[in-house]
Amino acid sequence: MPPQPQVKRSFLEFLKSFIGIVRVLQILLGAGVWVTIAANKYEGSIHYVLFVAVLFWFLTLAIFILTILDKQDLVPIVGGERWLLSNVIHDVAATLLYLSTIGIMIYKTQKNSYCNLDVYKHHCLYKVYLTASVFACLTAGVFLLSAVYGSCRKCRGERTVV
Repeated sequence: MPPQPQVKRSFLEFLKSFIGIVRVLQILLGAGVWVTIAANKYEGSIHYVLFVAVLFWFLTLAIFILTILDKQDLVPIVGGERWLLSNVIHDVAATLLYLSTIGIMIYKTQKNSYCNLDVYKHHCLYKVYLTASVFACLTAGVFLLSAVYGSCRKCRGERTVV
């Protein structure tokens, strides 16, 4: 039982660190994107948006859990000394794919803007798409922030995430 206080301390240190806070924000905002879309009727290119949101939500959650448990050394090929670089690549890829998602969501929002009137009584996805667009923008921003922060740390020669 003695190792538990050390693990708990490490857990709290990670959650209080910049990257820990950013990872929690990525998970929460990413969930906001896919829950907003999945809770409503969607079609066409929104399937891609949902795919990107769920994919990076799961990947970010996995990275978060592995980092909290300090088990990144167990991940083959991308773990160990390459963990920081893997995190940066993940964040850059997420940023780029979320940028395409933002474009799709903005297009769909504009396409449904006609039903944003009080007199329009039918089911309208305008507010859903607008909300998902805002969540996607915020999520992309947090991923970009994390990618820049990780890149700066990698350039300074650091090898660990925390």
